[in-house]
Amino acid sequence: MTKHNNGYRLLLVDDDPDLLHLLSLRLTASGYQVMAAGSAEQALRVFEQCRPHLVISDQRMPGMQGIDLYDALQQRQPGLPVILLTAHGTIPDAVDATRLGIFSYLVKPVDATLLLDNISRALKLHNSDAPSISGQDKWRAGIISQSAAMQALLQQAHTAAGSDVSILIESQTGTGKELLAQAIHKASRRASKPFVAFNCAAMPEGLIESELFGFKVGAFTGATRASEGLFMAADGGTLFLDEVGDMPLNAQAKLLRVLETREVRALGSTRQELVDVRIIAATHHDLAARVRAGTFREDLYYRLNVFTLELPPLAQRREDIMPLVRHFCTLLSTRNGKPPCHFAPEAAELLMTADWPGNVRQLFNIVEQCVVLSTSPVIGKALVARALRLKPGRLLGLNAARDQFERDYLIRILNLTEGNIALAARLAERNRTEFYNLLSRHGLDPEQFRKATD
Repeated sequence: MTKHNNGYRLLLVDDDPDLLHLLSLRLTASGYQVMAAGSAEQALRVFEQCRPHLVISDQRMPGMQGIDLYDALQQRQPGLPVILLTAHGTIPDAVDATRLGIFSYLVKPVDATLLLDNISRALKLHNSDAPSISGQDKWRAGIISQSAAMQALLQQAHTAAGSDVSILIESQTGTGKELLAQAIHKASRRASKPFVAFNCAAMPEGLIESELFGFKVGAFTGATRASEGLFMAADGGTLFLDEVGDMPLNAQAKLLRVLETREVRALGSTRQELVDVRIIAATHHDLAARVRAGTFREDLYYRLNVFTLELPPLAQRREDIMPLVRHFCTLLSTRNGKPPCHFAPEAAELLMTADWPGNVRQLFNIVEQCVVLSTSPVIGKALVARALRLKPGRLLGLNAARDQFERDYLIRILNLTEGNIALAARLAERNRTEFYNLLSRHGLDPEQFRKATD
């Protein structure tokens, strides 16, 4: 019976056509999508078309060797797992290969079970965004992230979800505050009850009270039918107050009273209704500064700020950019009825190094524009530059240009090595002390580039 392996694409490279055919049959029978190439040069051309999840290559071939192919592939897709096959394997060869980053080094004739086991392990380690999310993590399934900063934040969020305390999410616009609030709700005991979101900045001041607390017929001109309000709609569940820092002072006073008494009185009514609601609030403002400025009530601030979560901006978790891009590509290709697409290496580099003042929301918009406008499954650098509205800047001085290149280089090498200082220093041809000094000079923390482990 054919197994299903989540649509993983494998690229086989060997100059022996018989072996190439045999391995293709075996791996296809195991549920993989298999592409074949008879040389390393052909493999590089096939790679741009299929973007495999893993490459299996012969080491000794006419022209470019397997090790050289590995180096070329890492330039195009850092971290892509590669398994090398050889008929002339030695222990020193295997040690050298694994030091370079080759996932495994297998001797021909290859045992089929051993090969399948190596493929499975490599895919699990290197394609964390592809497999399905485990049952225990389904509460945060909508949050695509592999950065250490986000993993630490999600652990805090999960801990907070177990209680009923009010949570304040502070972050820049576009980072996904509502998505985090939904994840907290799903991880809480209130998950089976409603999650209701309200944007405090999007509602005129005169309507906020009726929207939150409800109204009776005749409470005001035009009130021809009653409304229960969002507090009652969220009874037993979670009410998410987005952009709470923009709520007018008059509405803040009424919100505070509800939080203190756990009772709601609709406009035009004399009855108080008990309500059981967990509050998660979010803002892009510095609420403490607003309290000092007198534009936000201090007592309400302390009511909301029992547990604070600070969502890092996208520029501080760049290792999340490409997993997000791949997720958006899949989503948008399906939505727009287009074939699966991906970004060329030069285009991906632009995405990795952009400033992203609009954070994840801006990244989604850029990917959407590129997917819609692209006439090819491979999205090129020019289209990304256009979407980002990149313009030639003034010519930098030599020192400034050197500093900019040095910082970008360090970010790339830390992403490539996932924050492994020893490996990064070797690749940069610097000793560890020199490398640490460079990181300190540019304000880079290697911990931010390391993947969280279970």
